[in-house]
Amino acid sequence: MSASKKKKDANYISGKESRAISKFNRKLTKRLEKDRADANKDPALYTTRMRDPNNVVEFDNVCTYFFTDIGTVKAVDGVSFDIPKCSTVGVVGESGCGKSVTSLSLMQLLQRPQGQTAGGEIRFNIGNGEALNIVNTPTAKMQEIRGNHISMIFQEPMTSLNPVFRIGAQIDEVIKLHNPDMSKDDVKKRTLEMIELVGIADGESIYKRYPHELSGGMRQRIMIAIALACSPGLIIADEPTTALDVTIQAQILDLLRDLKDKINSSIMLITHDLGVVASMADYVVVMYAGRVVEKGTAEDIFHHPCHPYTIGLMRSKPVVGKKVDSLYNIPGSVPNPVDMPNYCYFRDRCEMRDECKGMCDGKYPPEIKINDTHVVSCYRFFETGEVLGYPKPVDVEELYHGKK
Repeated sequence: MSASKKKKDANYISGKESRAISKFNRKLTKRLEKDRADANKDPALYTTRMRDPNNVVEFDNVCTYFFTDIGTVKAVDGVSFDIPKCSTVGVVGESGCGKSVTSLSLMQLLQRPQGQTAGGEIRFNIGNGEALNIVNTPTAKMQEIRGNHISMIFQEPMTSLNPVFRIGAQIDEVIKLHNPDMSKDDVKKRTLEMIELVGIADGESIYKRYPHELSGGMRQRIMIAIALACSPGLIIADEPTTALDVTIQAQILDLLRDLKDKINSSIMLITHDLGVVASMADYVVVMYAGRVVEKGTAEDIFHHPCHPYTIGLMRSKPVVGKKVDSLYNIPGSVPNPVDMPNYCYFRDRCEMRDECKGMCDGKYPPEIKINDTHVVSCYRFFETGEVLGYPKPVDVEELYHGKK
């Protein structure tokens, strides 16, 4: 067989194969949707207990997959980390690594039925050590949680705000939804308080304006006001400063930091900007190709990075006062998400693989504990650290046959 024929076979899927995959996906997603509907009947199916009551959220081996006509995309595959109360956890990594999908899994805002959290647990603390497993929580219950207990600041405020409704009406809607007993005057008063809280003057005027009449920084502040209207326990900030200039970025970050302390909430901060993470985060989670490769305190990650990918990220950022001909870039590319390898996903791009003594040619590395707060998935520390366990991806064939 010629090389061109082999290449065609490796990247080609027939119509028959695509139809078989589509049929499989329809049956599987229908089963998963039915399981979620069953949870609406018995609360025991979605209530659990926190492993540590000092956490607001615990991601435990979360697997979120997208069932497409060319195969299963494992966007998040065995992700585990905690968000402690009254703290900021920064989630970093390149585009497509699973940061936003992890947050959407927590909010249950995935594009269903194609997108499904197929395995693991997302435990959300509701007090007294009790928790909801968000993976199995029915939609009706999630509507009580979203906005009231967990809020999200989306990446682009111009597309997140409705262009045909006034600013005041959009903030009012959130407050009314979760506080149905409040009078119209009390709702408006609360809205004006939120506009003032996020640092916008002349609240009465802003209340009557449309989104296009505000600047980018003001629209982002309105998004923050909507997110904080019900004083949630967790704020998910999905790249909240990406579309803003540097001066406004600093103001928004200072605002988030101050408001977090005022309402005693936690922040899950998703960003590409390592400078933002360094200034904001107490803990840092580094993701690559749908998995957590390193996690620890901000000091652990920034002063003692261990995973070759984290080290590459640190080397690729510009340094003030240091002149270089070109910035460092990590060689190679991310593996195909439909056909991930069995070995370490970063192996083919790694410049330190010789230090692993061939172990990285075997199965995907386990989580290895370096100290009380620092965990890394790299065989370079296999003999010196404490092995915590290997990721446990979901077998979609077993899931299809009801062996979840």
